[in-house]
Amino acid sequence: MQAGIIGSGNIGSAVARKLTGLGYRVVMANSRGPDSLADRAADIGIVPGTLEEAVRATDFVLLAIPEFAVAQLPVGLFSACPPDAVILDAGNYYPGVRDGQIAPIDAGMPDSVWVSERIGRPVLKMFNTIHANRIVESGVSKGTPGRICLPVAGDDPDMKAKAIQLAEAMGFDGLDAGTLADSWRQQPGTPVYCQHFGLDDTRRALADARREEVQAVRDDAMQRARQWAEDGAKVGVWNASS
Repeated sequence: MQAGIIGSGNIGSAVARKLTGLGYRVVMANSRGPDSLADRAADIGIVPGTLEEAVRATDFVLLAIPEFAVAQLPVGLFSACPPDAVILDAGNYYPGVRDGQIAPIDAGMPDSVWVSERIGRPVLKMFNTIHANRIVESGVSKGTPGRICLPVAGDDPDMKAKAIQLAEAMGFDGLDAGTLADSWRQQPGTPVYCQHFGLDDTRRALADARREEVQAVRDDAMQRARQWAEDGAKVGVWNASS
């Protein structure tokens, strides 16, 4: 079993730890190159690799990087990805200080739809609603009370079935959360986001999601970014005149 992970941050490392525990050969890549991943190799058991090596994994490829970093991936990178590999997108769009502004998403395109168009391959939205520590610590056997549910949104039923099986193997309930166009229902600002619900509560939370909730979170992020920029400008003016 093979998995590639692009991103060595909290989510990417947490998923890698679970997958190596399940017997996967995990190739991890980041923007700093394989030499920067020696600590992850020693601690988690991943194989440090290049971006090109990570996308050649035969079973799963996980994108666990910010949206601005998706825009910086090499053009055509995923042309080397095996056609049957399931590509998972764990990202969340945070406009402003972190991700800047991405016009198609700001205009209403779900962030994972944008990711899919950007890399030229179908993706599933998964692992974006759970904290990294919960990935490592909270997996339990099926039927255990309080078992966390991971929603999986995407357009290919077979790929979703594989992703849901992966969630189950990791100790979580997997849930078909609809099409990739529906994936806005699990974005920041919605009832399911980072609440770690069980299966039934996750279904209800997805149904209760409202687009205006997503927009409100983004508007708040942009307001804070503008305030940060204004405060920084004021500090610069004060320093220049002192």
